[in-house]
Amino acid sequence: MPAFSLEPEQTTWCAELRALAAEHLRPLAERGEPGRVNRPLVAALGELGLLSRLFGAGALDLCLLRESLARVCTEAETALALQGLGTHPVAAFGTPAQRARWLPGATAGRAVAAFALSEPDAGSDAAALALDAVPDGRGGWHLHGEKRWISNAPEADFATVFARTTRGAGARGVTAFLVPADRPGLGGEPLDMLAPHALGTLVFDGVPVGPDDLLGAPDQGFRVAMRTLNLFRPSVGAFAVGMAQAALDAALAHTAARPAFGGVLADLQAVSHRIAEMATRTEAARLLVHAAASAYDRGDPDVPRRSAMAKLLATETAQYVVDSAVQLHGAAALQRGHLLEHLYREVRAPRIYEGASEVQRTIIAKDLYARHREEARGHEEARGPGEARPSGEACSPREARHPGGAPGRGEARSAGEARGPGEAPGPGEVRRAGEQGHASPRKEPAP
Repeated sequence: MPAFSLEPEQTTWCAELRALAAEHLRPLAERGEPGRVNRPLVAALGELGLLSRLFGAGALDLCLLRESLARVCTEAETALALQGLGTHPVAAFGTPAQRARWLPGATAGRAVAAFALSEPDAGSDAAALALDAVPDGRGGWHLHGEKRWISNAPEADFATVFARTTRGAGARGVTAFLVPADRPGLGGEPLDMLAPHALGTLVFDGVPVGPDDLLGAPDQGFRVAMRTLNLFRPSVGAFAVGMAQAALDAALAHTAARPAFGGVLADLQAVSHRIAEMATRTEAARLLVHAAASAYDRGDPDVPRRSAMAKLLATETAQYVVDSAVQLHGAAALQRGHLLEHLYREVRAPRIYEGASEVQRTIIAKDLYARHREEARGHEEARGPGEARPSGEACSPREARHPGGAPGRGEARSAGEARGPGEAPGPGEVRRAGEQGHASPRKEPAP
């Protein structure tokens, strides 16, 4: 891929996706019940080949897919993303038997998936999850506890569930299970959220799981979760970029035509400069998302930091752009049914889920400081005892003075450092016994 641009076929594909969303998906989304799984919409995503493309695509294709759908129909984008989030662990870590049973239905849109990580007291601190996997004495476990804010719950046909198999072990004691919806003891209820997507609770009352339900190895479930989130985090940014672009498009059209003060809104510098700022931030976020996704596809080692940066910038940018578009539209944007009223409710959640903005900043800072310490350690190891400092490496002011040299202006003499021969004491410094001061020119008395 050329730097900072998409290939022509990728641009064409994005345009085709937007047309599909407008013609086939948005009508189905409008007929769905808010807050519940829209099975006709999920099935249409399968029939159009978008779900199979989702599971076979790299991170960049996933981002292009999500941005294109979000620009036209956020409900379709979210249905696709939730299906992908719940199914990816099965595709990446499932046994042949698990994949054979669930992937055909998931890619066709007939089987709906859930990703069950968050809990009432374990959101951003996912390693603190407490859903208890109690050994049954026969090589299996019984699950006890609750998951909350779960995609497609409680209507999903199967769920990737993360439970604690070793207490007191933090992230190292979590195991991932594939749990079908018909297991005894599994219940839940839908939640009424600000954005009307299918989220709910899952309640586990002794739900039985066994070795055949494992996704990956016991106590290695956190790896399953992080691998999934590292793939999807840049694409959350792509979802946000799609919403930002939709809001920008609406604001551009509105301000170019809305009469105001003898002209149109776009004639006002305050308005046109706001539009310019919205467009610049949106494009910057898009480029960072593409860079993070490309890094994932290449297998670069710094994917967690890049993914965190992409999600952070894109979701914060989308919040700014949508809010600015609402401001430029005025009261009309606050009416139920207006595109911007819809986007205003949609845009808030991505700054929280799959790692809140504060968590992304923590990930970024930890990585930067770890890299800094590693580079500093490498410099020290490369420079042996008594070895000259490499060219261009800064030295302290005291190191820059020759032995016995006087401190520079504003530079304090270090403790125990002797003055040079004939050097005058500094301010507040006592002259040594027997030390002579410099002779000063004698002034003749005025006549």
